[in-house]
Amino acid sequence: MSAMTDKNYYEILGVSSDATTEEIRKAFQKKARTLHPDVNKAPDAEEKFKEVSEAYAVLSDEDKRRRYDAMRSGAPFMGSSTSSAPQSPFGGGFGGYGGMPFGGFGGFGGFGAQRGRATAYNPRSGADVVYDIELDSKTAATGTRRGITYDRYVVCDVCHGTGSEESEHAKVCPTCHGKGSIDVDLSAVFGGMGFGAMRVQCPECEGTGKVVADPCHRCKGTGRILSASEAVVDIPADSHDGDMIRVPGMGNAGTNGGKTGDLLVRVGIPAERLAPESAMGFQLIGFALPFIAMGLFFQVLGAVSLIIAVPLVMGLFMVVRGGLAKHNSVWWKNAGNHVVAGLSNGFMLALFMTLMISCAQGAGRAAMRF
Repeated sequence: MSAMTDKNYYEILGVSSDATTEEIRKAFQKKARTLHPDVNKAPDAEEKFKEVSEAYAVLSDEDKRRRYDAMRSGAPFMGSSTSSAPQSPFGGGFGGYGGMPFGGFGGFGGFGAQRGRATAYNPRSGADVVYDIELDSKTAATGTRRGITYDRYVVCDVCHGTGSEESEHAKVCPTCHGKGSIDVDLSAVFGGMGFGAMRVQCPECEGTGKVVADPCHRCKGTGRILSASEAVVDIPADSHDGDMIRVPGMGNAGTNGGKTGDLLVRVGIPAERLAPESAMGFQLIGFALPFIAMGLFFQVLGAVSLIIAVPLVMGLFMVVRGGLAKHNSVWWKNAGNHVVAGLSNGFMLALFMTLMISCAQGAGRAAMRF
């Protein structure tokens, strides 16, 4: 789910930014009545209902609404708290030196300045990066070493992956108070309809219960930045089309200190690869084979001849048009795999149809005896 400031809750509910609490309630009531999953069976109704519920949960609460408005405008926020000290937009009191946020130097002039929004603290492992490299058959057979350049997310050099410039630790989310979710009281909106309360994921911390204490100005609190990287990859001898070579730790860096993914180099050898038309042709040939076998076995070959002829002729035509020039053994192996795939697709249908035709013909012969 997007961060809280990435969504315009006023627009979602269809109200102005200076709408009253009652206007917000009525707008939500109108939209929720038509979008509730118990009423609306459209595929996207549930997602839209959650979205308007999230908007209502924030805008109907005075403190959450002030915080949301402050983060969207980039202005400092002074939220309510059980403590007598005023609060920063990212949680915690204005304690420490000079009453500045996060208990240290910075505040409104230094590195600790309010940047207008909180960022969810959400450590996640980075995804693998897949890089395609094409070789000719000779090079693939002997093996080679290649240097490659590619884009990936790397650990931020300012916050060193934490997402926070000064603080070493994340802060409890001030919107949900660490619960990771916020509640919407639907009974107050729908009256006696019995919908009850609904819990939605907190839009500020994205369900983690924590936000980055002091979002890094370079990575915006994610702990990683996009950068060009280089790697040297050893491609072993006797490599084939589709082989994967894994380089550990050279994929995307994770968010907020999460584990880095791997680099996957995918070998491509055009001489071993079937053209899409040829691949489809071999699958059609494979599709026809079980009809031939079943027709012979149940002695109904004539009855299924049309079903056999259409895919078989089309398949042969596509294979010939796709090219039957000299190919190596791997190409023919891949062709065989496509035939098997087509055969498996047609097997159950062929069995069902030949059984039905065989039974029908058997019943017809029995009737003629009488």
